[in-house]
Amino acid sequence: MNSAALHAVRGEILHFLADPASHGEAAIEHFADGLLLIRDGHVAEVGPAAELLARLPADVPVTDYRGKLIMPGFVDTHIHYAQTDIIASHGEQLLAWLEKYTFPAEARFADPEHAQAVAEFFCDELLRNGTTTALAFATVHASSVDALFEAALKRRMRMISGKVMMDRHCPDFLRDTAESGYAESKALIERWHGRDRLQYAVTPRFAATSTPEQMTLAGRLYAEHPGLYLQSHVAENQGEVAWVAELYPEARSYLDVYDRFGQLGERSVYAHCIWLDDTDRQRMADTGTAISFCPTSNLFLGSGLFDLDRAREMGLRVGIGTDVGAGTSFSMLQTLNEAYKVLQLKSQKLSAASAFHLATLGGAHSLYLDDRIGNFLPGKEADFVVLAPAATPLLARRMQAAQTLDERLFVLMMLGDDRTVAATHVLGKPAWQRPG
Repeated sequence: MNSAALHAVRGEILHFLADPASHGEAAIEHFADGLLLIRDGHVAEVGPAAELLARLPADVPVTDYRGKLIMPGFVDTHIHYAQTDIIASHGEQLLAWLEKYTFPAEARFADPEHAQAVAEFFCDELLRNGTTTALAFATVHASSVDALFEAALKRRMRMISGKVMMDRHCPDFLRDTAESGYAESKALIERWHGRDRLQYAVTPRFAATSTPEQMTLAGRLYAEHPGLYLQSHVAENQGEVAWVAELYPEARSYLDVYDRFGQLGERSVYAHCIWLDDTDRQRMADTGTAISFCPTSNLFLGSGLFDLDRAREMGLRVGIGTDVGAGTSFSMLQTLNEAYKVLQLKSQKLSAASAFHLATLGGAHSLYLDDRIGNFLPGKEADFVVLAPAATPLLARRMQAAQTLDERLFVLMMLGDDRTVAATHVLGKPAWQRPG
């Protein structure tokens, strides 16, 4: 074994080869005492520590995380970096939330220094919570995208983002035009898309805040550039659904609005997707369009309950999103906690294995990144999170009674939060470590 640029990480290792909801135990690879070998930021090999250590050259450094659980870095498929400062704002549903909190907060991003300060905090907060990949909304200001990509680039994170396109039904101070939104987005694509681990997402906020002219140009951008993403919101709130129906009476449904403008397809991701019918779901499945399930914000804004079982039955790609700032935590553990409760209210069950799959390989699959991230197969980018099962007195006590891996994972997602994250590594190197 060539030891050049090689290092190893030891601990309990868990990752997924497929979705446990459909593949059962065969989807799970678990090493109670495992070794992850990393070369040049990518996974070289993973397996039992005893077996791999026996043939590891003596000069290869080994980081020892025994007693902790190593998993692939979390993938957040929907989050608003510009809403960091309005998290936990009281008392509104979606449309009133936008007017009262979101638009005033996003206006501040006209100041590049403010954008930079929030972007730096945002990226650090993601890493502190074990999230290494995110699909994030910026604001209508091109400089807000520059700030986020600069912050992510410094940390070598995998970040997907884009300038919000919004030319109606919003304050004048946040309004672009169909033409300026297209031109500014195109310039940002040329500046950032494909640079290091950064990718661009065409970002119409939602169908109500873009004219047909802007929606046409957003669809054109998405088609013009290979590998580009598109992100938006659909069918989050019943009032929003009714409003979009008034604005686009020719469309069969809210989702059909996006379809008519060429905005469904691979690497197109829609947050929420609560108030869809099976015709919509089938169209998403047929086009490879993905859903971001955002449980904490759906509960916080009183929007409704996502139907995960139906999405799975129809073969949809589904990831999970914190949706900060309507979402109430950057923690993927807390987000999985809320996902479990949402599905309980739908009389559905979410196993711990399926939940952590959603947060890792499932999220990567929904973003068409599962060839690069999401598990520890050789050649993948070595992003991972280190979880401390005894991070709090309650966790430590509860873990003593846990009999199985699935039970321990369930305890982690129900009782864990940012305190549970001991370290986060990006491309094999420590990007955040808990002090002490």
